[in-house]
Amino acid sequence: MLFSYKKLFTIKTTIISAMAASTLAFSSGPIAFADSNQSDQSNQSNQSATTYQVYVNGTYAGNVTNKKIVNRIIAEKTQQAGKFRIKSAPKVEYIPKRVFNSTANNPETIETLKDVFQIKVAAAAIVIDGNPVTYVDSEQTAQEVIKNLKLQYVSQDQLEELEARKASAETVLPPLKENESRLLDVRLSKGISFEEQSIEPEKIMSLKDAVTYLQKGTLLEKKYTVQKGDAIETIAHDHGLKLNEILVLNPGLTADSILRIGEKINVTELTPFIEVMVEKETNRKESIPYTTKTVENSSKPKGQTKVKQDGKNGTQSVTYRITEQNGTESKKEIVNKKILEQPVNRLVEKGTKVLPSRGEGSFAWPTVGGYISSQMGYRWGKLHKGIDIARPSNRTIKAADNGVVVSAGWGNGYGNRIIIDHKNGYRTLYGHMSSLKVKAGQTVSKGTAIGVMGSTGDSTGIHLHFEVYKNGSLVNPLKYVNR
Repeated sequence: MLFSYKKLFTIKTTIISAMAASTLAFSSGPIAFADSNQSDQSNQSNQSATTYQVYVNGTYAGNVTNKKIVNRIIAEKTQQAGKFRIKSAPKVEYIPKRVFNSTANNPETIETLKDVFQIKVAAAAIVIDGNPVTYVDSEQTAQEVIKNLKLQYVSQDQLEELEARKASAETVLPPLKENESRLLDVRLSKGISFEEQSIEPEKIMSLKDAVTYLQKGTLLEKKYTVQKGDAIETIAHDHGLKLNEILVLNPGLTADSILRIGEKINVTELTPFIEVMVEKETNRKESIPYTTKTVENSSKPKGQTKVKQDGKNGTQSVTYRITEQNGTESKKEIVNKKILEQPVNRLVEKGTKVLPSRGEGSFAWPTVGGYISSQMGYRWGKLHKGIDIARPSNRTIKAADNGVVVSAGWGNGYGNRIIIDHKNGYRTLYGHMSSLKVKAGQTVSKGTAIGVMGSTGDSTGIHLHFEVYKNGSLVNPLKYVNR
C-alpha cells in the first residue's frame, strides 16, 4: 500500500473552531473571532456600526456585518467533508472596524468565501501514466475500481481462476476440451498507480462512478432526439461516430431498427482513459466446407451435367488465441487445429460433346451490339413477354444457342418470327424481322445468322423482340443473356 490513514484525534468542528479563533495583531484595536461570545454589536455607539474584515490564510476576502455569516459557510464546508479525513482547512481571521457608513457586502463576500475556503481531505488518486485521473476515498476503493473495471469484460469466476493459476505458477496448460475457453491474461493498456493526495471532497467519486469514468471518459451521456427522415447511419455520421460504435452505445438497436420520431439515441463519443486487454484461448468445433469438382465426359452432350457424388462437409477442432480490447476483438490467431472428419468432395460430370441440334445451356447475345430499349414486364396495359433490342452495329439476327428451327414465318403481332428448340428444355423466339434466312426443321448452331432485324407485325420501330421459355414457361431473358 502506498499510504495509510491514521485515526483522527480531533473532530472536524474543533479544527474549524480553532482556525476561526486565530488572531492577527493590529494596533488599531481588539479582534473579534468566529466563536466569540461577545455580542457583535458591543461597544458600538448610536452613531456607528461594527463590520468585520475577513481574511482567509492571510488574504483579504471581504467585509461582513456578522461573523455568523462566515461561520455558516465554514459549517457547510465541514459538512461536505462528510466521512472523509480532513487534511487541511484555511485559517480564517477577522478584523473588526467601527464605521459610520458600512461598506460591508455580505453576498459578494459569501461567494468569495465559498471559492477560497476549501477544506481538503485525504483521498486516493488513480494515476495513469503519471497523471492523476480520478479520486476515491481510499486505496482499497481504488483497488476495487480497477478490479470492477476488469469485471466489465470478464467474469468473477474467470478472474479468480486466472489469479489462482498465476499464484501456483502453472506454466503448462492442458489442451482445451471441445467448445471450452479459458482466460490467459487480463491487463490494462497503460501504467497505473495510486497516490495519497489532499483534494476537495466534491472531487471524490464513488466506486461505480470511477469505473464508468475510466471506461468511458465521461459520466454524462449525450442524447439525440430522432427527427423525421433520420437513419441510424446518418445520426452516427453527424456525431462523428461509426455505425458499430453507435450500436454499442445503444444496446438493442441494430442497423435495421426502425427509428421512432422523438426517440432518444445515445450519441456519447467515448474516449476511455484506459482500456482492458483480455487474452483468452477458445476451442471451437467447426465445419470444413466440401468442394465441387467437375469431371468432363466427351460422350455426353455439351451443357448436360450429372451429379456423380454428393458432397459432405467435414469437421475440425480449432483452438484460437484471441485478444480483445475493451470487449472488441483486435487479434485472432490459430494455435492448434485438428481434423476430425475429412470433407467429401461433390463430383459433377459435365458433357463436352457438341451436338449441332442441342443447346450448350448458355445463350449468346442474339444481335450485333445494340441496347435494351424495353424490358420484360407490363406496359400499355398488357404483358410484354420479352426484351426489345435496338440500334445494333448491323441488323443480323443470330441463334442464341444450338438447336432446331421449329417455326419460321409470319406470327401475327410478331411479324416475321423464328422459334428455335434447343433440345435441352429451352426455346427462344425472335420477332419483327424484315427477312428470314432459315426454314422450319433446319438445324442451327450458336451464332448462326437466322434473319435480319426489321419492324414487321405490331412494331413501333426497327428492333428485335426476343423471348426465352424454359420447360414451356416464359422466363426473363435477362437471366440468361448478357451483352
